[in-house]
Amino acid sequence: MYFLGTVLSNIVIATRESRLALWQAEHVQALLQERGHTVSLLGLTTTGDQILDRSLSKVGGKGLFVKELELALEEGRADIAVHSLKDVPMDLPEGFTLACVLEREDPRDALVSPRYASLDELPQGAVVGTSSLRRVVLLRALRPDLRIEPLRGNLDTRLRKLDDGQYDAIVLAAAGLKRLGLESRIRVAFDPDAMLPAAGQGALGIEVRADRAELIELLGSLTHRGDWLSTAAERAVSRAMGGSCSMPLAAHARWQADGALRIDAAWGDPEGQAPLVKIHVHAPADDFAQADALGGRAAAMLRDAGAH
Repeated sequence: MYFLGTVLSNIVIATRESRLALWQAEHVQALLQERGHTVSLLGLTTTGDQILDRSLSKVGGKGLFVKELELALEEGRADIAVHSLKDVPMDLPEGFTLACVLEREDPRDALVSPRYASLDELPQGAVVGTSSLRRVVLLRALRPDLRIEPLRGNLDTRLRKLDDGQYDAIVLAAAGLKRLGLESRIRVAFDPDAMLPAAGQGALGIEVRADRAELIELLGSLTHRGDWLSTAAERAVSRAMGGSCSMPLAAHARWQADGALRIDAAWGDPEGQAPLVKIHVHAPADDFAQADALGGRAAAMLRDAGAH
């Protein structure tokens, strides 16, 4: 990569090769090309894409979707990596950093079903697919009578399993469906107060090597500061709780009319032995230090309420 005045040429984006991941990388590619940069894609298959017969919580967690992309950055085969922010571990390896967070898409979870228009319409004992422990505990709190079964694979694979009749309904991120033009598959987008999203859900993050100052400066033009602050607060909750795919934790931040940031968080027991814990807190968050502190407060409140 080299400088052309204020323009960087030959920027290579590392991306997973699923249809949704490619859409996300192509979206960033288009934004950079609009600013005069030359950009190409490097498609990679991650360990998380290859392991489909076990839940992520049992095989290594969120980092399985980013390790191969980080290796491409480290080896100089790529300059930036585009991630779904909810798939990014809360602590990046030494030498890597998030350069920006783009404007967020719809952060809500969505119910997808060929026959039923809402969660309430599902019959007793209906089979609902998800491999997210967060979604499992929140669904159980809403409908303890449902059968919740594991569901892995990329978005198209999950929809195909639903259409093949393996499930009565599945729960997916609304953002992915909307980005791929599949919004019509959404039966209902859950109210976040009922189904709190995961930290960072709906947001795209761009990772670079920490020593790439010119890239970090360039990517700043893509940042949506409000969404970066709110997702930073969400990620701070998860970081303080030791959050990973093995923890059934939700954290969602929203800006209030008074300019303060409100965080709602929830923790549930995957074994069903303890009640669902939900808290909220709000305070000004004008910078990342305040956002991080607010997330830490929310995590402390969760622990005080019984989360562990």
